Amino acid sequence: MSTENTTQSAARERGADGVRLSAGDAELTVHPENGCRLGSLRVGGTELLRQGAKYGCFPMVPWCGRIDQGRFRNGGEVHQMPVNSPPHAIHGTGRNLHWRTARRADAAAAFTYELTDPAAPWPYPGTVTQLVELAEDGGSLTLTMGVEAAGDSFPAQAGWHPWFLRNLGEGEDVRIDFAPEWQEERGPDHLPTGRRITPQPGPWDDCFGMPSGVEVTLTWPGRLQLTVASRAEWVVVYDEQDEAVCVEPQSGPPNGLNTAPRLVTPIDPLEVSTTWSWRAL
Repeated sequence: MSTENTTQSAARERGADGVRLSAGDAELTVHPENGCRLGSLRVGGTELLRQGAKYGCFPMVPWCGRIDQGRFRNGGEVHQMPVNSPPHAIHGTGRNLHWRTARRADAAAAFTYELTDPAAPWPYPGTVTQLVELAEDGGSLTLTMGVEAAGDSFPAQAGWHPWFLRNLGEGEDVRIDFAPEWQEERGPDHLPTGRRITPQPGPWDDCFGMPSGVEVTLTWPGRLQLTVASRAEWVVVYDEQDEAVCVEPQSGPPNGLNTAPRLVTPIDPLEVSTTWSWRAL
């Protein structure tokens, strides 16, 4: 085997080119070596996600959004997470790791990592799994994430941070439509104050409560309509950048490890999913 072929084979083995899935006219690429993020989602040949190593759509796990000062309490123990958005820790550590491809087919794949991975340690042992599934007709994508405890219980969250392109290359910018029951008041430190307020007009970098389930519609007039749905009850909407907008379904609010902890135990894992469905206009 030539050196070139050996290099290409090694790259495929490492997943450097990503795991590619397709169904109907939808194609997506998952990069397990880069935090198991979706690097691309194309529908009818049109890219929907902002490109770049930091963008696409990454899983937020084992917490979502910011943790106050990077510290959270579990019973009598206080744990310090890496402060990667001073003065807080943000968006979990799963996005920084190389996940393992557990199985794959033409339109679906599953990926895992261990919570105690030394590259981004978490103080409790367990396993995170992400399942990525395109519908058979290529009309929707379902993402499912599970967090399992292997020993002591611990608080955890899971969700997704997609960067949807504001403009698909021609026509009008995207419109965001949703009807939350409340908005979490955001303090000057970008953390919820604990007060729920009437939803305010954007631009947003804010968390909203949707107790009947998340449903947010993105419309690129004359091009495409996409709905982000989830049984999760929280969504963060961020639209302060020119290039992209973010609609982030998640299992709890920012700083929720401290303010609204959901304990994961060996007999009660955390599972959350979201489905994106789309149609041409």
